[in-house]
Amino acid sequence: MKARLLVAAAIAGAAWAGLSGPAAAQNGDAAMTFFITSVGMGNGGDLGGLAGADAYCQSLAEAAGAGSHTWRAYLSTIMDDSGPGENARDRIGEGPWHNAAGVQIAADLDELHSDAANINKETALNENGGLVNGRGDEPNEHDILTGTKQDGTVADEGTCANWTSSSDDATAAVGHHDLVGNPAGINFWNYSHSTAGCSQDALVRTGGAGLLYCFAID
Repeated sequence: MKARLLVAAAIAGAAWAGLSGPAAAQNGDAAMTFFITSVGMGNGGDLGGLAGADAYCQSLAEAAGAGSHTWRAYLSTIMDDSGPGENARDRIGEGPWHNAAGVQIAADLDELHSDAANINKETALNENGGLVNGRGDEPNEHDILTGTKQDGTVADEGTCANWTSSSDDATAAVGHHDLVGNPAGINFWNYSHSTAGCSQDALVRTGGAGLLYCFAID
């Protein structure tokens, strides 16, 4: 009897271990349709434009087992010679969205851009289901690139030249996924303050790592 119990415990332990990492992303109550990138692209605010950022979200989702969805980076752009510009809220579908643990973070666009949004340090997981460092962690990585105001439209603080610049002559708006850290202003998930510049070093100095929010549009 004791031997059978030990074998059963070993099998259960192996099954539990098997739910860590990318496989865990699809074992919640609902398939993952929202995540923060586990790492940045490494070139500051130069993401290769919206197309490059979208492709990065897609590649991370595919590696985590969620590649059946079409993924978009939550980023806004301004009107320039290349086009009319886009608001982040218009790029990400209609919802609902769930994190890698199956927890719903918003039912629709209106909820997502309201105080009812369920995005915080505990729910804003990366594509592998892991927590993202916030204020008080080392290193602090709570600045998430958005170029977007709280209502989901493009921010005055900038977009790193529409996500093609790693120069400190440009800046971008960032949000705080942990909802803390700016004692003099807003601490919303998609908008808090401006970066010191668009180089990787500038993003790190202001509490970030060039991380992105990624949403499935289907």
